[in-house]
Amino acid sequence: MDILVVDDDAFIRKLIGIHLKKEGYFAQFASDGLEALTLLTEHDFDLAIVDVMMPKMDGIQLTKRLTEQNIPVLMLTAKATLDDKEKGFLAGADDYMVKPFEPKELLFRVRAILRRFQKTERGITKMANMTIDRETFEVRVGEQGLLLPLKEFELLSILCSRPEVVFTRDQLMEQVWGYDYDGDDFTLTTHIKRLRSRLEEVQAQVKIQTVRGIGYKVEEMK
Repeated sequence: MDILVVDDDAFIRKLIGIHLKKEGYFAQFASDGLEALTLLTEHDFDLAIVDVMMPKMDGIQLTKRLTEQNIPVLMLTAKATLDDKEKGFLAGADDYMVKPFEPKELLFRVRAILRRFQKTERGITKMANMTIDRETFEVRVGEQGLLLPLKEFELLSILCSRPEVVFTRDQLMEQVWGYDYDGDDFTLTTHIKRLRSRLEEVQAQVKIQTVRGIGYKVEEMK
């Protein structure tokens, strides 16, 4: 597994690198976002560990670029406020750790993200009692099959590929309907409403949440 570590603190880069190497991961290092983007043109990464506060390009901007290339992100920051965490998750981060951190916990989180992302890459996504197979376009809730229209299937698949991550309305419209779609976003609202209804009917233990003014995310029911 190749992991990109981006932090302007040389000590932090070295610390993370030592522990990643012990676990058998291969790491590349960058001291800022622009340097990280250069490495992206030279290597394929399975995960990025990104500091928030960096010169030239901060971690929020970099995370947006990384998620556009389907690279999961574990974000590191010295800031622990809810607003800061929200910014990180809205940028597309898959997880968030506050400095100082325990290297052992960082490795736990790295493994969890990679495990979750590998399942998605194989075409199978599992959340609670629901399984999505993107190769056969099949959704199963428990032992029950759920037949979805293609656009609803694509919406559900995208949202469940990154649980708890907020997808903007524009992102969903572009990924499902394409960049050249000339309709309005009422289409998205209608499809989300229908999808919620179908999930409720089969008692799927997942919920599509509206993030007001931004978009949607999916989470497991508690």
